[in-house]
Amino acid sequence: MRAIFHCDNRWGIGRSNGLMFHLPKDMKFFRETTSGKTVVMGLNTLRSFPGGRPLKNRINIVLCPDDLETDAVHVRSPEALLKEVKKYPADDVFVIGGASVYRLLIPYCTEVLVTKVEADGGADAFAPDLDADPAFSLVSESDPQEDGGYVIRFCVYRNLSPKAF
Repeated sequence: MRAIFHCDNRWGIGRSNGLMFHLPKDMKFFRETTSGKTVVMGLNTLRSFPGGRPLKNRINIVLCPDDLETDAVHVRSPEALLKEVKKYPADDVFVIGGASVYRLLIPYCTEVLVTKVEADGGADAFAPDLDADPAFSLVSESDPQEDGGYVIRFCVYRNLSPKAF
């Protein structure tokens, strides 16, 4: 399992249940990376999509303890989520948010794809700071590039000791 997100320079990932930046290159990277794969999210992330509908061309798994009317696969507990995720090839499963789902699942991820934005987005939701986590190693980082008026870098972190599930 892997995770994917963009963050500001404080590891902020969102504000008011939305993205902080309009980043066309990052959105293209997200679409191309996750298309045809399985994406795992919480209810607030699902609600943040247009019309609150699951992403097209992907298997959508939503962690939510309450009843949920959606075309997505619905799981009610972290234990049920980990059981469900085992049904899919590990490299084809991407955790896509929100903050509580990242905190829960990043320890199980073998790799985390992070687009770092050189800005402060005024976030109210944060991902774990992988630079400060000794379990993670930065294994690649792109050259800086412009995207939507911001400087970004595509980074890959490897989990040196992912939890088994």
